Amino acid sequence: MKKYKTEQEKFWAEKFGTEYIERNKSAEILNQNVFLFSRILSKMEKIKSAIEYGANIGLNLRALRTLIPDVELSAVEINKDAVKELKKIEAIKVFNKSILDFQIDRPRDFALIKTVLIHLNPEMLNQVYELLYESSRKYICIAEFYNPVPVEINYRGFSEKLFKRDFAGEMLDKYDDLKLVDYGFCYHRDIHFPKTDITWFLMEKI
Repeated sequence: MKKYKTEQEKFWAEKFGTEYIERNKSAEILNQNVFLFSRILSKMEKIKSAIEYGANIGLNLRALRTLIPDVELSAVEINKDAVKELKKIEAIKVFNKSILDFQIDRPRDFALIKTVLIHLNPEMLNQVYELLYESSRKYICIAEFYNPVPVEINYRGFSEKLFKRDFAGEMLDKYDDLKLVDYGFCYHRDIHFPKTDITWFLMEKI
């Protein structure tokens, strides 16, 4: 059995991570993502390549491909069952491994992480911030549950599996050449595209 650095990695690599796939596998979620990324991409110059960390079955990457048909896609995903679905996306490079084990092969124009940082062991965040920074040629997007100070939240009856904080603010403090381009909030009561209450932050290297 594979050994992981943290309990959180094991949690998502095994049964719970596979069950998550079935709860979040719908055309409705894909449509919500197309709407969300159309807003984010409107704040950016055109990108030619993108990498997502913790891509699950690829609903974010599918949305990007819908909006930019010729974009080169890469994904890092720990759960082997999710990887099977990811590989159904045409012309995608998939790395079936933990974010904490991933070695950057080359930078992409756009590095994305969405509702993943909240599930990582907080002690590993600086390593992942460095990964996001180094793997981005120009843009970084973080879309997570925001809180001005670090806090742990019970997650479906589990402890130490969901943490909220100001992830983007920590990255902006860490890297002097990162600037905030824009940010926005996705509200679960949105009339047209309701989505879990996440806040997205688009940053650019200057």
